[in-house]
Amino acid sequence: MSSKTMSIKKGIMSSILAQVASICVNFIINLIVPKFISELEYSYWQTYMLYVGYVGVLHFGLLDGIVLRYSQYNYDELDKERIRSQFRILIFLNGLFALITTTAALIIAKADFKYIFIYVAIGIITKNLFTYVSYTLQMTNRITTYAALIIAQRLFFGLAVIVLLVLRVKSFHLYCIADLAADMFGFLFCYKQNRKLYIGKTIPFKETLSEFKVNVLSGVILLIANWSSMLLVGSAKMTVQWHWNELTFGKVSFAFSLTNLFLVFVSAISVVLFPSLKRMEQSELPKVYTDIRNIISPVLFYVMLFYFPGCWILDTWLPKYNESLVYLGILLPVIVFTSKVSLLTNNYLKAYRKEKIMLVINLSAVITAFLLFYISAYIINNLKLLLIMVVIVIMLRSIVSEIAVMKIINVKFFKEFIIEAGVTIIFVVLTCFCNLIEGFLIYFAVLLVYTIFNRKMIFAYFKKLIRR
Repeated sequence: MSSKTMSIKKGIMSSILAQVASICVNFIINLIVPKFISELEYSYWQTYMLYVGYVGVLHFGLLDGIVLRYSQYNYDELDKERIRSQFRILIFLNGLFALITTTAALIIAKADFKYIFIYVAIGIITKNLFTYVSYTLQMTNRITTYAALIIAQRLFFGLAVIVLLVLRVKSFHLYCIADLAADMFGFLFCYKQNRKLYIGKTIPFKETLSEFKVNVLSGVILLIANWSSMLLVGSAKMTVQWHWNELTFGKVSFAFSLTNLFLVFVSAISVVLFPSLKRMEQSELPKVYTDIRNIISPVLFYVMLFYFPGCWILDTWLPKYNESLVYLGILLPVIVFTSKVSLLTNNYLKAYRKEKIMLVINLSAVITAFLLFYISAYIINNLKLLLIMVVIVIMLRSIVSEIAVMKIINVKFFKEFIIEAGVTIIFVVLTCFCNLIEGFLIYFAVLLVYTIFNRKMIFAYFKKLIRR
């Protein structure tokens, strides 16, 4: 086994360990907290999570540019003075935008929303500091340290939430504060390992600005591509919040949160994959793509089978969110197509420096999504239709992204596109029109047919895994 393969495997295992911690914390947040706080307080908490999730755009691609330009270097090889200069610009910009957001919140926002956006303002600083640490660890391939960072940050947050639950705190305010404190704890946790990128001499100011410009120009396309991808889901949630009431928003957010639980492991592997791809010979990339792709869809389609018994458990545990389970059934196929984009197409387009293609695809998807969401909400006034549109847009984006990669690496998956779309349609129809037992039995039969149809490919890859 090659050293590169061993490095990738070690990185994946470390990252998966970190994401186990994330899953445990997400389990508490998404399944325990809603049991003990009111639906309205949960809705406020989800509103904070929605908007604080976008503060990462306020580095304007600086961090993405640094990753793209320096991910081939190890930590000891980095130009520390140059990186430190960019860190100081990051601090200045984040402080400025935090001040502006706080001022706007105090003047414009009302009642609880005033506090929500003050917390978001603080998050501009804490979230971007945490992102800086995690990005620099990823780009220098210090995946074990990155895993420790994630574990420390998530455990801090998880323990804080448990303490709040034990104390029977029902207000969303302290949960927001715990989230912000966890980011700062993560930043301080890795301070020693990363301290040379914070404190010390920097390059001259004029050169700092020039470096900032180069980094932003390199990273802004990737930033927009990545964040426009987030907007596919975020814009749907915003539309629900603006058009329907706060309780409906809370229930839809609950469904999105459960869907996100399935994507945690995928994001873990994606973190490892990009630096590894950058270090590979380009001749190796097509085979790696095919190997990974041919196992993602079967595994995730089987994972979706657990929706049916899972719904019975969730309905017993959280009966006030039973409406969310229907929304979850509609949204769950998103995990298949989002996983392929996150794990494969985005990483490959970045490895081949095709960020502009990513940008065009994602922006086109966002524009299409905005139009379809507007029609679904404001003209047809149908929430389920809006959620179906989320799945359709994400599926189409995945297919178009794969076609772009296929042209680069010269492989074809058109048959797979048709099969995957068919399984997705069947699953959504079953969740909308069948009870849990009927849906489980029919979908299980569909998976058997799918397995028989793809048996050679599936068995071949499982044999490879067993041999390894």
